[in-house]
Amino acid sequence: MIDTGDTAWVLISAALVFIMTPGLAFFYGGMVRSKNVLTTIMQSFFIVAMISVEWVLIGYTMTFGADINGFIGSLDKLGLAGVGLNVLENGTIPELAFVAFQCMFAVITPALITGAFAERMKFAAFAVFILLWAVFIYNPMAHWVWGGGFLAELGALDFAGGLVIHILSGVSGLTLCILLGKRKGYGHTAMIPHNLPMTVLGATLLWFGWFGFNAGSALGANALAANAFVTSQAAAAAATVSWVLAEWKFNGKPTILGAASGCVAGLVAITPAAGFVAPLPSVIIGLVGGVVCFFAVAVLKEKLGYDDALDAFGVHGIGGTWGAVATGLWATTEINPDGANGLLFGETHLFTAQLVSIVVAYALAIAGTYVLYKIVAALMETRASEAEELTGLDIVEHGERGYARSVMTGSPMLGSFEDSSEMLANTVMSINAQKG
Repeated sequence: MIDTGDTAWVLISAALVFIMTPGLAFFYGGMVRSKNVLTTIMQSFFIVAMISVEWVLIGYTMTFGADINGFIGSLDKLGLAGVGLNVLENGTIPELAFVAFQCMFAVITPALITGAFAERMKFAAFAVFILLWAVFIYNPMAHWVWGGGFLAELGALDFAGGLVIHILSGVSGLTLCILLGKRKGYGHTAMIPHNLPMTVLGATLLWFGWFGFNAGSALGANALAANAFVTSQAAAAAATVSWVLAEWKFNGKPTILGAASGCVAGLVAITPAAGFVAPLPSVIIGLVGGVVCFFAVAVLKEKLGYDDALDAFGVHGIGGTWGAVATGLWATTEINPDGANGLLFGETHLFTAQLVSIVVAYALAIAGTYVLYKIVAALMETRASEAEELTGLDIVEHGERGYARSVMTGSPMLGSFEDSSEMLANTVMSINAQKG
């Protein structure tokens, strides 16, 4: 029978997860230059609409339809046929509540990718690529892990999306930014965030919504939801502290951008483990996640030279990988009887299943993104020209400006500050180069 308390919690959690994607728009939007702020926000906002339609029409049935050989869901629920007001199998909520909750997961996952190719992909190519990615990469992976597919049969655990959401989006983002190439001037011109208060607002909305993301995955107002809530908070807080301390030691100053990035890194790391581990391990997962993701952003990206503009891979790809490994270490049936015991509780099967699942997620993200990008590139122009990049995609792609122009000077009110900041940063870079 339907439990009204469980149903209310899942619907509230769906709303919390919904606010994460507009929150991500602010988080990413503040980190780009002012001439690309609307483009960046538009990408996340448009994904909310486009993928919601895709989910109702075909996404849900591909993910949670009757399993076909462990590979994909059947089309028995195409267009949500037969779903109606039925109770979710083995659950206490209407299946439509589950549809709504999972829809928000399907929405935010491709939105995370946009941080990797920010400031250089044309909107039409972006829209076609994201739609194809949702259908041919996200839906199959979600089925393999959550819909009864072969990774679920293998024993892999992913409470709220470390494998399905963060590794998949982070690695796909890395692949796509390499295929598109670097932004004009990358490595020579300072590309500093134009509005850090906006980024902090976005990070706060993400942190807030993440309670629905993780605790909502218990699919009920119960003890497991409470555990996921506490482990999420503990990991996010620990990672914020460890990222800031690592940055302070490595760069000499603690920054608000580092604190915001750290909290997201901790939330990413705990996501696959939130409903399987106790609070104390969640602190360790967060502490390690903050440091690992910081060095992925501060050192790995510079060493390898790829232009992951807003660190989608460094935070989500690396953080999700660590979280999946950590699940295999600290998961315990004392927290979740439907889970398994990890390596630190004397069993090896789960840890092995997690490693196999990580390899599968990386392989699907890399190969799938490469193939889909090549298809889209054969059909249309994918990359903005140098002139268009210089002008900014807000004007070129959407014919709008993020900020009003000054009547007196005709210059963007915030753009002038950004230009001055970039000039100053470029001057410092030039001086340092001459000293070197």
